[in-house]
Amino acid sequence: MANEQPDLRTETAQNARVWNYWLGGKDNFTADRLVGDRVYRMYPSIVQVARADRAFLGRAVRFLAGERGVRQFLDLGTGLPTADNTHEVAQRVAPAARVLYVDNDPLVLRQARTLLTSTPEGATDYMEADVRDTEAVLARARRTLELNEPVAIMMLGILNFVLDDGEAQAVVDDLVAAVPSGSYVAITHPTLELGGDANTEAMEFFNSNAEPPLRARTGVQVAAFLHGLELEEPGLVSCSRWRAPKRRDGVEPPLVAQYGVVARKP
Repeated sequence: MANEQPDLRTETAQNARVWNYWLGGKDNFTADRLVGDRVYRMYPSIVQVARADRAFLGRAVRFLAGERGVRQFLDLGTGLPTADNTHEVAQRVAPAARVLYVDNDPLVLRQARTLLTSTPEGATDYMEADVRDTEAVLARARRTLELNEPVAIMMLGILNFVLDDGEAQAVVDDLVAAVPSGSYVAITHPTLELGGDANTEAMEFFNSNAEPPLRARTGVQVAAFLHGLELEEPGLVSCSRWRAPKRRDGVEPPLVAQYGVVARKP
């Protein structure tokens, strides 16, 4: 695999690379920047969405590794490496934490070596797979993680690429069924409920000009993925407000059009 040159399809905007551009990264190409700029002009809040989602990851992992004592993370839809990846955040709290990253974007695959660093006590690994192939994901996870011990399943900005509701539900159900009581699921998901009409138009443009297509869901739909699980406070909220520190004047951070939630398997 190391000698293969993946087809990066640089002439077509790819979600992971556009997201990287919005976050200020350099792992993107002209097609990604053109689409990213057009979406930004249509919906300027998209940059705040991207940054809020990334900040949610940090808070959620610190909460899970710190307050809840989780030592294993299955990170699905990893995206391109940036600062404070899951293993970096988790291992700062708990050096023995183990992390398996899963993605199927060719540029993410090429950059995977950046994710394969670890403290001596812990472990990180990476697999190329489609999140919908839960059988393959779980088979590979058993080589890095102990699935009889609690696992945090990180699904940040990934279920929105599983367009069919039933298929998305099956992905969550399969993964949750494979981990024990005391495990957690963290989800972020775009929505039109918090973003206004411009978000709708921007998402339609994105789906016509970038790959893979994505969809928004309502809060009710996102919450349904977590049936049978116990939501951690503050429940399902804009990801910018999930356990976010308040400003000195006590005002909460602005809403962004991305839900965030963490739930525990009882």
